[in-house]
Amino acid sequence: MSRIQEHEKIVILDFGSQYTQLIARRIRELGVFSEIEPCTAPMENWFDKTVRGIVFSGGPASVYDKQSPKIDKKIFDAGLPVLGICYGLQLLMHHFGGHVAPASKREYGKAELSISAESSLFTSLPKNSIAWMSHGDKVDKLAPGFSVIATTDNSPFAAVQHNERPIFGLQFHPEVMHTEYGHEILKNFCFDICRCRGDWSAKSFIEETIRQVREQVGERHVVCGLSGGVDSSVVALLLHRAIGDRLHCIFVDTGLLRLNEAKQVEVV
Repeated sequence: MSRIQEHEKIVILDFGSQYTQLIARRIRELGVFSEIEPCTAPMENWFDKTVRGIVFSGGPASVYDKQSPKIDKKIFDAGLPVLGICYGLQLLMHHFGGHVAPASKREYGKAELSISAESSLFTSLPKNSIAWMSHGDKVDKLAPGFSVIATTDNSPFAAVQHNERPIFGLQFHPEVMHTEYGHEILKNFCFDICRCRGDWSAKSFIEETIRQVREQVGERHVVCGLSGGVDSSVVALLLHRAIGDRLHCIFVDTGLLRLNEAKQVEVV
């Protein structure tokens, strides 16, 4: 197992939200390693002893669409904390026997959030604040075993939690800056609910990756396919820092770069 994998982490299951990467960034800013996985990935592909909690991202689908992504039921057998955001909340309600229906009008923008019950998710938050909504469907019947912990004028189930298990759902997006206390909500989830230590940083990731590469490569040489995109460029940079001139990059023009950008990449 790599040194990076030994860090505790929050796994984000991506259901197609435009904000999925932002959720990961916000959690990493808290000092907790986060990892994005496709919602279709089998649980055994990403689940290990380092996972402290799971986030269901939002997404554009409706839970009743035939082709809409669903939840792997085994996730709940692990007993880990779960936070469903937007479509993630609707999936939770649908899975546990609640009901989701098309809203009379799509809700997009700021809404006044009113906390209606005590919850570890909302520790130290004021009773009223601004949250950012972006959804076409909404929950109209709460699933058995859940309680409402926050509302808005248009969403009577803006935030819910399971009465016995660490399962939470938010109709709004805590990861965006427009939600006033989104940072605090994610912090409460990571530290108070998932009990993370917060022992990760981007600096430690770079240092550990370089050390890991040096240990794995030894005195050998490495060939790296470099397309000029973010992923391959970051890999090439980390490899170069680790092994220097023993790295040999081969430029691969995928045809997806901007006009004349391939020539610029070759020159660099």
